[in-house]
Amino acid sequence: MTHTEQGGRGPDERAVLLLAGLADLAVDALGSAAGTVRQLLRRSDGPELASDAQQDLMARGRIALDRVGAPPPAHLEVLAQHVLARRAAAGGDV
Repeated sequence: MTHTEQGGRGPDERAVLLLAGLADLAVDALGSAAGTVRQLLRRSDGPELASDAQQDLMARGRIALDRVGAPPPAHLEVLAQHVLARRAAAGGDV
């Protein structure tokens, strides 16, 4: 691989190193996840643990959808709408 002035590594070498690092991270994560699954399968409170995990995942999903969904209306806009509704209910004079 060629060496350049930028950090002593060419773009090809940097790409290979980046991919190797990502692959190593993925293998590490999979190994860790497999160990965790084995430990969970040995527990006697498996059904309760699965129920808790389902509730946690649903809560995370709700938070994620709220984050990317429509933003709530602006606070001042809501207040202005309340004022207009009160004026309309009182006959226009408040």
